[in-house]
Amino acid sequence: MSAALEIVLGGVLLVLGRKLFWLFVAAVGFAFGVFITPLLLPGLPEWVTLAGGLVLAMLGVVLALTVQKLAIGLAGFVAGGWVATWLLSLLAIDGRGFQWLVFIVGGILGAILLTTLFEWGLILLSSLVGANLVLMGLQQILRLPDTFAPLALLGLFGLGVLIQARMLGRS
Repeated sequence: MSAALEIVLGGVLLVLGRKLFWLFVAAVGFAFGVFITPLLLPGLPEWVTLAGGLVLAMLGVVLALTVQKLAIGLAGFVAGGWVATWLLSLLAIDGRGFQWLVFIVGGILGAILLTTLFEWGLILLSSLVGANLVLMGLQQILRLPDTFAPLALLGLFGLGVLIQARMLGRS
């Protein structure tokens, strides 16, 4: 995914993730598709990876609009797993032997969070995914040092939660 697209999509999720639930599900589906396609189909051109992301994004939107409860659980699972494995790599922990376990545990926690506390779960997960996307895009463009990443992630995450919580209070 291009850095500019990551920053724009992440910024939208930071600010409007709760309001645009379907976009959150689509973004998570796209990011998961871009992540999993090269693992399942290694060595293929980049357009195949993007196509895999688009297919999962469209599937996410269809699920979000038709079977909302299922989409909530799946989006929470994928977002939680994705964030957990990203945090593992951010903390420079070698998780080669247990990366899938971290994904599953993070996924279960994300699904529980999103299904039990929908509004706040959506605010927290969309802010975390949005912050992650913005940070990944900025790291590609600005070549930020890895030591800066945790603070930037926390700052962006906090900003997203604050903005969305204020919007929740008004509605």
